[in-house]
Amino acid sequence: MARSTKKTKCSRGHRNPSSRKKSHSRTDFNRNYSLYIRRVLKEVDPQRSISSGTLDIMNSVINDIFERISTQANNLMCFRNRCTLTPEDIQKAMYMLFPGKRAKYAVTFGSEAVQRYVHS
Repeated sequence: MARSTKKTKCSRGHRNPSSRKKSHSRTDFNRNYSLYIRRVLKEVDPQRSISSGTLDIMNSVINDIFERISTQANNLMCFRNRCTLTPEDIQKAMYMLFPGKRAKYAVTFGSEAVQRYVHS
């Protein structure tokens, strides 16, 4: 297989976002959100439980969505020739990836969560 010779210029002299040194490959770095999923489920309905297979599916869904958002936000950051990821990049990535009201609610709840974290 031949590599593509097209190089896009990113900020600070990096030719391509994928050419930067990676500390982890995509398959090596998956976070486990099972503890948080169980906590949210207990807050919603304390009498319910969740199977380990369902937890695995939820983990893969969360990791996939996180990967998509971060990739899109990184592309926006490089498109604007910036070297810092801003909340606006993440919000625009959400609007680009999710349809209508889902993106609006996600941005609203995310902004509220950040404000609660900052003020605590």
